[in-house]
Amino acid sequence: MTHLRKMMLEDLQRRNYAQNTTRYYIRAVEDFARYFNCPPDRLGPRHIREYQAMLFHKRKLSAGSVTVYLAALRFFYCKTLRRAWSATDTPYPKKDHRLPQILSKQEVERLINAASTAFHRTLLMTLYATGARNAEVTRLKFLDFDKQRMVVHIQGAKGRKDRDVMFSSKLLEELREHWRRLRRSPKIWLFPGRNNHCGDQPIDTKTVWHACSHLLEAGADLRTIQLLLGHNDLKETVKYLHLSERHLHAASSPLDSLSLKGQSPHEK
Repeated sequence: MTHLRKMMLEDLQRRNYAQNTTRYYIRAVEDFARYFNCPPDRLGPRHIREYQAMLFHKRKLSAGSVTVYLAALRFFYCKTLRRAWSATDTPYPKKDHRLPQILSKQEVERLINAASTAFHRTLLMTLYATGARNAEVTRLKFLDFDKQRMVVHIQGAKGRKDRDVMFSSKLLEELREHWRRLRRSPKIWLFPGRNNHCGDQPIDTKTVWHACSHLLEAGADLRTIQLLLGHNDLKETVKYLHLSERHLHAASSPLDSLSLKGQSPHEK
């Protein structure tokens, strides 16, 4: 696998695939090889069909997850091995189209008010106010917030597309308090990593999940927390975020309608 892995990695990098996509694709091909205990260049369409069926019936993966595995295998066989790929023999699975579940204002209020620290509270408020994904919110910079237009510029979002989204005056006040609470005045990152003494690196995505684990301990259910993060159920709303400034200001931020505690919790 070492030589084949190196070849595939170089092919992905030459085509400027995103870091996460590269990692997922490499892992998918490695998993495929381990399943059959055989180098992937010795496997063919029959093995791919069997593997696809296994992902559905044994691992119980969703159609979207299985599609990622198939896309990785297709890249490996078509780009790295230069082999033909038959869409008829190995079709992508049909996805389920379901309406997203929406949190009530009361649910979101309970979630944000249950934050164990001021840092976590600001994280959750930013997630809700901007609609940013987990990885996006961790890499927000202070310069991304345009206070005159009241929009935040999210760079390198899913699909490597930038987008502007509105944010509220309530979030702006929270971010000002957040800046004052930080031990060192941050120069770049909105949420600088605490273990990094120079503050030149952002927090890890695990920090957001850690904040949500405290919500779980406070009584929030997993479904509600997942909806707040919005990684899957709300992904179809991204297309509505590519709006003009006029349209962005036509609607108020959902954060402004919440009845939150006036005082942020003290940092622990």
